[in-house]
Amino acid sequence: MFLSLFKLSNTYWNINIRNLHKYMFKMDKAYLRHVTETEQFQISFRYSDSNKVDRQFNFCRQLKEPVGTFLSRVTANVSKVINKKNKKKKTDNAQEEENTISASLLHNGTVVGDERTCHDLFNSHASDEIVLQLLDKEYLIVINSPWINSLSLPKSIMANFPVYPAKFEGDFIDKNLSEFNWYKSEDKINWELVGCGFMYLPRNEDIKHYLKMTCLPKNENATGPFVETVSETCVEASPGYCPFETRHQFTKDRLIGKEFRVVTYNILADLYTDSDFSRNTLFPYCPPYALSMDYRKQLIIKELLGYNADIICLQELDKKIFVNHIEPVFTAMDYSCTFQLKGGEVAEGLGCIYNNKRFRFLESKTMLYGELIDKDPLFGDIWQKISANPKLIERYTQRSTVLELTLLESLENEELLLVANTHLYFHPDADHIRLLQGAVAIRFIEDYMLKLQSQAKVRISLIFCGDFNSVPECGIYQLYTKGSVSEDFVDWGSNAEETVRGLNLTQRFNLESACGTPPYTNYTAGFFGCLDYIYYEKDNLSVTQVIPLPSHEEVMEHIALPSIVHPSDHIALVADLKWL
Repeated sequence: MFLSLFKLSNTYWNINIRNLHKYMFKMDKAYLRHVTETEQFQISFRYSDSNKVDRQFNFCRQLKEPVGTFLSRVTANVSKVINKKNKKKKTDNAQEEENTISASLLHNGTVVGDERTCHDLFNSHASDEIVLQLLDKEYLIVINSPWINSLSLPKSIMANFPVYPAKFEGDFIDKNLSEFNWYKSEDKINWELVGCGFMYLPRNEDIKHYLKMTCLPKNENATGPFVETVSETCVEASPGYCPFETRHQFTKDRLIGKEFRVVTYNILADLYTDSDFSRNTLFPYCPPYALSMDYRKQLIIKELLGYNADIICLQELDKKIFVNHIEPVFTAMDYSCTFQLKGGEVAEGLGCIYNNKRFRFLESKTMLYGELIDKDPLFGDIWQKISANPKLIERYTQRSTVLELTLLESLENEELLLVANTHLYFHPDADHIRLLQGAVAIRFIEDYMLKLQSQAKVRISLIFCGDFNSVPECGIYQLYTKGSVSEDFVDWGSNAEETVRGLNLTQRFNLESACGTPPYTNYTAGFFGCLDYIYYEKDNLSVTQVIPLPSHEEVMEHIALPSIVHPSDHIALVADLKWL
């Protein structure tokens, strides 16, 4: 019963317990939490008195210890604080004498004996009342209420761009039931209420003001302690009109019925911009502040939200950006998110975001391209043609590239949708590696679809999104849209030492690129080309709208991408699809 009563993750406790004193809690209660997979518990309460003692106390104790030992620690810590305060106040003749603090625990009104263990006491029936008496104060002990471990605002806040917590970490919290309020102030003393909700859109009149966010965490059964946090910096002016705002004019309305909107976007991982090489060599035309993820994430979030999409596939998604920004924002907007890291030590990967009002998650599947090719008979013919070339094998199998599959069920139609997402390997002499990856991916998808179709009672359709690092002249586009690639295709010889010989490829899907083949979806000072695609199964789906890309003049306004008004070196592709 104990573990079921005290389920709470300790992921953030050790990091954030030191910061809890910064939060203003209404502490007529003591909040007790059990750390799963340990034999410890934490308890927090605020003590204040007429001598201007006002202190948050946080204890981490062993469940097996006697109540008397626990109370001794409480009284020792509280006494230390009170007596330290009193020593600063001297009478006319001498220092005040030190106070002796007494404490006890009451279980349903009866004093608990010192020998009883904390485990036994706090494993009591959920309806039992446990009270901590400390001097003249009483604290009702609340077990596993909604609790915020960490709350902070971002370092960069711009007018007309959504702001939300840079960190919001807690347990047992239902965001939809919790109360969030936003305030502004020029001096951090006088605060004016300006908004409510998990996100706030600062206005031009908020410039040069600090922001404060307050949260009263709730779930269906309880309310936790009130928390607030204040921004370190003031709201700044925005960079002006962004090209994606023109695109938003085409996506003001959400789709219904048989139509759904799909976005694919390589958002440029922070680990590829936060270096002297990226600032001085890759993107020297972009101001360093605009390369910072603190800045870029504001543009990314505003851009993505404005598309009102039903499915969003992201590439180069940093894990920390997913955890602290993408997932919190989109779950607050009634989306769900999946995330898949690349292989090896790479700290970025793929994300799939879908609208909970339109789709239900069924299952997901992933594949690391280099792991199965020599083991799964599904790829036996490919392995046979390349296994004799050690350099080719090493290069292919050592890639960290992954494929993510997400199976969704339409809530409005009797349809299933398989969403594939990938980001293929990049190197100028690696067309053959990418074509091998593309072949393995589509065959893996085909095999998975056949298994699903043998069990499903409704139709399953495929969309395949991603940064394929391949222009339309390359083999992947031909394989996907024409259905085959011959053994003499030019891609096979992109590296003389790794030439692929005698391999013909075919695939059964009737695919088309939803956004066609624009001149470019990636534009830097050193390269531009069409690398990103939303492939769809045109036997089952049709395209009803393609959201126009930014004009060439807009892209070149700041030389190239990224820029102060565009957060990535890629351009998001957005298309509306419809089941036939």
